Amino acid sequence: MTGPSGSLLLGGRSFAPGSFAIMAIVNRTPDSFYDRGATFAFTAALERVAEVAAQGAEIVDIGGVKAAPGDEVTVADELERTVEFVAAVRAAHPDLIISVDTWRHEVGDAVCRAGADLLNDAWGGADPLLAEVAAEHGAGLVCTHVGQAAPRTRPHRVAYDDVTADAIVTTVGLAERAVSLGVHPDSLLIDPAHDFGKNTRHSLQLTRELDQMVATGWPVLVSLSNKDFVGETLGGLPVGERLTGTLAATAISAWQGARVFRAHNVVETRQVLDMVAAIQGTRQPARTIRGLV
Repeated sequence: MTGPSGSLLLGGRSFAPGSFAIMAIVNRTPDSFYDRGATFAFTAALERVAEVAAQGAEIVDIGGVKAAPGDEVTVADELERTVEFVAAVRAAHPDLIISVDTWRHEVGDAVCRAGADLLNDAWGGADPLLAEVAAEHGAGLVCTHVGQAAPRTRPHRVAYDDVTADAIVTTVGLAERAVSLGVHPDSLLIDPAHDFGKNTRHSLQLTRELDQMVATGWPVLVSLSNKDFVGETLGGLPVGERLTGTLAATAISAWQGARVFRAHNVVETRQVLDMVAAIQGTRQPARTIRGLV
């Protein structure tokens, strides 16, 4: 079976090994844990897409259902929130990579027809037909680790012998299955899925050992932004006070080789990634006049 070459191919764009990309979050939900529905309205969401694109996000991730438990969102509801919006984003931003956060194949099919390039399967293959949809449309796919968690459930006394090993076996298995169905191997990412099906210690271990997932050869995406594991680690901080901890986890993940960073705070995330790249030697400083004038 063919594996990844090292380059990441999404939406006609190629990201070389060692490069970082930001996936900006735009939720078309009235009850998002972070923005509490600030981008639920169609116009507000379009304005947010324009803002994050101007800030340098290469990818925008559009979600129609919040991850946590809450009011039921039917397939029809999710389609209404995402399909027309994806088409509008594609028309307004022809070069932007469009991802849609969904686990449902019906939604995946419709958004790909509307112009989506990537399906972010945040619930780890809960609908096995989603990978087939990605293959049919030539779209990319994010393969995540959620343990045994069902969509929109919170972890309760979840346990692993070794959460990192479990994450590797699961995500690599999902990626290999997707390749067997026809998804291009360079358009697949694996995601440890911090907080999903995990407690805080699990998420910290995965961050600490992220190099083991990177070593599989599959590009790694991390979704760290303002997560509960950050808040708990720092003493129970509310969502609005988790940026510093998020950026610390971002720097560690970048140093260990993660490639794509799903984030709410694009400017701050870009600065962290640029700094890490400069320290690694893969990016030149923007200015080097110190000591010369």
